[in-house]
Amino acid sequence: MDKEKKYNFARGAVKALADIQLRENLASATQTLRQKRLAVFDDPEATEALREIGSRIKARGLTHLPRLLEELEARCTQNGIIVHWAETTEEANHIVFSIMDTHGAKKVVKGKSMVSEEMHFNAFMAARGKEALETDLGEFIIQLNNEPPSHIIVPAIHKNRKQIGKIFAEKIPGTSYTEDTDILLATARKILREHYRTADIGLSGVNFAVAETGTLCLVENEGNGRMCTTVPPVHVALMGLEKVVEKLDEVPPLYRLLCGSATGQRITTYFNMINGPRKKGERDGPTEVHLVILDNGRSRMLADPQLRKVLQCIRCGTCLNHCPVYTRIGGHAYNATYPGPIGKILMPQLEGLETYGELTSASSLCNACSEVCPVKIPIPELIRRLRDESYMKKGVGVVPGHGYKRNLLESFIWKGWRYSQTIPLLNRAMLKILGLTGWLLPNVGPLKKWTRSHTKPIFAKESLKKRIRQEGISHE
Repeated sequence: MDKEKKYNFARGAVKALADIQLRENLASATQTLRQKRLAVFDDPEATEALREIGSRIKARGLTHLPRLLEELEARCTQNGIIVHWAETTEEANHIVFSIMDTHGAKKVVKGKSMVSEEMHFNAFMAARGKEALETDLGEFIIQLNNEPPSHIIVPAIHKNRKQIGKIFAEKIPGTSYTEDTDILLATARKILREHYRTADIGLSGVNFAVAETGTLCLVENEGNGRMCTTVPPVHVALMGLEKVVEKLDEVPPLYRLLCGSATGQRITTYFNMINGPRKKGERDGPTEVHLVILDNGRSRMLADPQLRKVLQCIRCGTCLNHCPVYTRIGGHAYNATYPGPIGKILMPQLEGLETYGELTSASSLCNACSEVCPVKIPIPELIRRLRDESYMKKGVGVVPGHGYKRNLLESFIWKGWRYSQTIPLLNRAMLKILGLTGWLLPNVGPLKKWTRSHTKPIFAKESLKKRIRQEGISHE
């Protein structure tokens, strides 16, 4: 996002709400995903037990994260994987660029990676004359149309097959318009196969990294991840430092939760376990494997006992599918790498409250996201925490940009309210004034915005205490 010009979420949401086709596409897709999730998690007690296991695994991993990261590095190094550490996204981009330069690489084929989106990897490489090609079908579609992903799991969730057919016809030379999904898939497959063959480097994300064995786990359905990690001579894996788990036997419950929550499957078509580069005598696989571990503010989140809970996220996207805000406006309205409920608590911590603090107001706090989160992240609780941070005094909060909403007028009003509730004389005076003139207040000043979406309050001319006294009712 262009930080020179602050993005207006409210304006973006209004624009999305006015797009009838967008709303139809989102309603259809998210409803399907919700139904598929319900079908695979059809036993409430078993589901709750599994969620509790997943939550404890992730929480325990975060508690021991420094040690687990050291173990992961040591084991990966023993396996022949070259490990790099990046404190910022800029540093991570330069690490990958350096690897490409070392090998004289011009083109990288990419499996799905939200960390690469966080790094704005494609734009970084394009500015330096490198080609980065998305191979996930949804990512491929939106890259053709020069758009960012609209969803964590389903990047092109906002497009229907007619729109996709039009994109292919306009962006791929020699392609005729068709709505036939088989033909569209065959077209994408033909293009991507040639890129797999000619790419210098393959890039992927990491769903789980096992400290015990130095194994990088990659979950996918299309086979593009396997092609990216085995066909090019060099494989670069990107991961946020929170993706590490301690033991291999902790992966199955998390994998089960991820598949069911993300796509409504019990198991995905492909589950890749990468333990190192091609060994002597093996017929395929890369000759070199690199792992880039990104911090980008995660260590700061880890230091706070409450905020660290956001790092439990396994990027399933189910909170988006159940959010009454996201399902009506889609991901682009957020103008953020991570949209929806998880984005509301992650983006302000990654980029600062001044930039993304507005997203915390895009919630009804209905708790739907928390109820379906496979690792039980208390998203509404964290939204409220970030809202509080927005008004904290400088130096008191911990999130970058804390206190950006704080102003003297509001502080004065709240102090006045406190005194009016603790000093009887002021309380009686306030009630008397509101009884006579309170009906005017919502129509003036900042309160006018509030009454656009809230019922106008009606202030009684007499207080309850006064009426009780007048009726002679004992209140002892």
